[in-house]
Amino acid sequence: MSRLLVCPPDYFQIDYEINPWMRRDNGVDPSRAVRQWQTLMTVLEQEVGVGVERMQPVQGLPDLVFTANAGVVVGRRALVSRFRYPERQREEVHFARWFRERGYEVLTLEPSLHFEGAGDLLGFPDTWFGGYRQRSNIRAFPKLSEIFQREIIPLELVDSRFYHLDTCFCPLSGGDLLYLPSAFDSYGRAAIAERVSDDRRLAVPEEEALRFACNAVCVGKQVVMPAGCPRTTRLLEDRGYRTHPVHLDEFMKSGGAAKCLTLALD
Repeated sequence: MSRLLVCPPDYFQIDYEINPWMRRDNGVDPSRAVRQWQTLMTVLEQEVGVGVERMQPVQGLPDLVFTANAGVVVGRRALVSRFRYPERQREEVHFARWFRERGYEVLTLEPSLHFEGAGDLLGFPDTWFGGYRQRSNIRAFPKLSEIFQREIIPLELVDSRFYHLDTCFCPLSGGDLLYLPSAFDSYGRAAIAERVSDDRRLAVPEEEALRFACNAVCVGKQVVMPAGCPRTTRLLEDRGYRTHPVHLDEFMKSGGAAKCLTLALD
């Protein structure tokens, strides 16, 4: 990845509850959220060296900040998400407009095929995985396979706390995988094991997965991740990765961290 789409958290707050993390009585500290987001941007741009493209935040769309859910970008084609919940469906037109204005071919699925972008579609150059049940519909993946000419292996997400694939599954460079095995059923674990060898699978302790250790951004051998995950940090550093912990607890109140706040554009 060399370019990421992000959205400033000008209007980020918890206006509704659509996952187990979101509670309206656990409000966001706006100034702290802005500081944490700006620190994340500084780390990505200055320490990791990626380009960051900022889209305009929209009042009344607090979760627009989680650009990983905008869709999936492959080359100059952008397939825009179909959100399950009405609260987020209003974001679709803004993401589509952003891509269209920059010359992307914008694609969509039929409205009944819920698919929540790079939050539920991750993988390696030769293998893609799709998370389903909580937000995305398994029936979306054959359509995506047809569009992008890639095999997509569906993985059922069985724990509502890990409602998107990117909360419990993080492909790394060189074929390594950071993940939480218990977030998947036995079939899912077997499917992962079939495609990712034992020595490449890095199992995250549950207590750190609950601090969003898997919701990380990997660029080459650098991993930007939430602070407060020392065991996961050691796992990564033992494999030769350089870690960049960032405090993102304001965004965790809404169920997201570093990966949720970014979308790879290449």
